[in-house]
Amino acid sequence: MALCAYCKTKQTNLSEDGSSICLSCAEIRNYGITIQVVLTEALSEATKDADSAFADLTTIIGDIPSALPQPDGAQRIHNVAAKLAVARHKLAEAQTRLTNYLDRGIVPEDLKRSGSLSQVSYCHYYRDGPR
Repeated sequence: MALCAYCKTKQTNLSEDGSSICLSCAEIRNYGITIQVVLTEALSEATKDADSAFADLTTIIGDIPSALPQPDGAQRIHNVAAKLAVARHKLAEAQTRLTNYLDRGIVPEDLKRSGSLSQVSYCHYYRDGPR
């Protein structure tokens, strides 16, 4: 049995990439990868939604002949502009969540598992690497 290369506290027979790793550290590593995937997918989805809302706005504005809106044209523009504002807000939020995780190791509250390591532990592990 060898000492875990990451936490240096547990004996283990497991290894990953040639380094000894205990079950707890292996779980943390996989959990961190999962968080990054979830946040990246959320950012991708928010980007698609914002692009779609912008395309809708462009289409509606392009439908206005000779710059004179139809009777419901102003309301249609207002509705799609509101949709675009919401999509851009969600995009900014997704970018912030991913950036906070990658740069500071802050796991969003809705992605934390009960009883798992604190933000400080994640920050140390993913910023500084194994001890």
